[in-house]
Amino acid sequence: MKLIRSISLGNFARTLVLGSTMSALLSACMVGPNFERPATPAAQHYDAQAEQKLSTANTTADAPHADFGKSIHGDWWSTLGSEKLDTVMQKAVVGNLDLEAADATIAQANEAVAAAAGGLRPQVGFGAQGGRQRAANGGAVSTSNYYGVGPQVSFDFDIFGGTKRLVEERSAQAELQKHRYDAAYLTVTGDVASEAIQLASARAQIDAVQVLIADDKKNLDLVRAAHQYGSATQVDIALATTQLAQDETLLPPLTQQRDVARHALSILVGKSPGEWTAPDFDLSDFTLPQDMPVSLPSELARNRPDILEAEAQLHAASAAVGVATADMYPHLTLSASLTGSGIGTLWGVAAGLAGPLYAGGTLQANRRGSVDGYKASLADYQQTVIQSLGQVADVLQAVNHDTEEYAAQNRALNAAQTSLQLNQQGYQVGETGVLQVLDAQRSYQRALIGQIQAKTARYLDTVQLSIALGGNANGASGQRVAYSEKQ
Repeated sequence: MKLIRSISLGNFARTLVLGSTMSALLSACMVGPNFERPATPAAQHYDAQAEQKLSTANTTADAPHADFGKSIHGDWWSTLGSEKLDTVMQKAVVGNLDLEAADATIAQANEAVAAAAGGLRPQVGFGAQGGRQRAANGGAVSTSNYYGVGPQVSFDFDIFGGTKRLVEERSAQAELQKHRYDAAYLTVTGDVASEAIQLASARAQIDAVQVLIADDKKNLDLVRAAHQYGSATQVDIALATTQLAQDETLLPPLTQQRDVARHALSILVGKSPGEWTAPDFDLSDFTLPQDMPVSLPSELARNRPDILEAEAQLHAASAAVGVATADMYPHLTLSASLTGSGIGTLWGVAAGLAGPLYAGGTLQANRRGSVDGYKASLADYQQTVIQSLGQVADVLQAVNHDTEEYAAQNRALNAAQTSLQLNQQGYQVGETGVLQVLDAQRSYQRALIGQIQAKTARYLDTVQLSIALGGNANGASGQRVAYSEKQ
């Protein structure tokens, strides 16, 4: 066989240039709707009553004050003022496996965009074939071998923008994955802060309950001693024993809460509980912020990750309508081939126009379905916005109620402390018995537990408010890279 040593590709270069030029001329024609971002919420308030209380809160009375119209800057958890939390948070941002999976999903979505964008460029391939054929020429019959080898190129001018709409759809889906990562980041960091506070709260309550149980044991010993001298009855012993048993039941749930929070923190940083143990958080490690930035509803819609995720889904649905619409129109393609064979070099250039005439209603149904999908995405977006506004309103009210409950618990604790001091003074001068003193001690410890729980609720709802407002989580993947470099 004769071998082809060189094949000129000049015709292909001209074909590529021609395709690119015609594509530029035809690119303005894109069917389907052009996406426009939904308008921001018209509401000016989340809950006017709650906002009024937080706006006029007296900071000297240990009540938080809300700065409405201001946004969160930097790491939202830094307002809690805990270095231990900062350290654990950085470990979680870097090591959390849910965030790692979300990060890989972003990369996958970006590759899908690149793959779709490839359809806007000329497609160059390579073809080869060979065989044996038999032909009759007049009365003579001959048998010969044949072969052909060479490059092939094709280009779809995308005159109605179907491929461009597909790229737009994939880009919106990639944006969706970025916001989904930001939402996961917000969830993880919120869980870390909440579990750290729960751990600190459990430890504080355990300490209080242990003191309470110690008082119960002293009380029981004194009642038994009094029974020996005839000043107490079996009923008194039974009551003291019952009280001790009841208070001892408080300890196991609290130790379970402590251990669950500690294990949860291990999982959040991407480790098993046997590999890594969280530090012993104390409530004194945290500072309740007195000035809490609260962004306006219009800003919330542009910053909260789940709203932006729903917006990106709406954008993708809009582009999908364009893809389905473009499928109903013709496609103009240009193709060329250059083939080397035993008889020489052959080349060809061809243009093709192909479009649907009748597809049994499939294309129309696809477009109607994509329009319905857009309507569904729009409703989902609107519902997400409404739920977000409602969540912020709930937390704002919770912050107010926490302040009221904490103030009531402080009053109860102060009253119990006063009662304890009076009973102790009375005991010293012989006016009260030791059992009254111990009972006053128990009341004080119970009031202390109530105050710890109220303080915990304030910290947790402060965290929830930052999460509900979006926590400045946009672009969180970059924060993960920054923390990785530090470690």
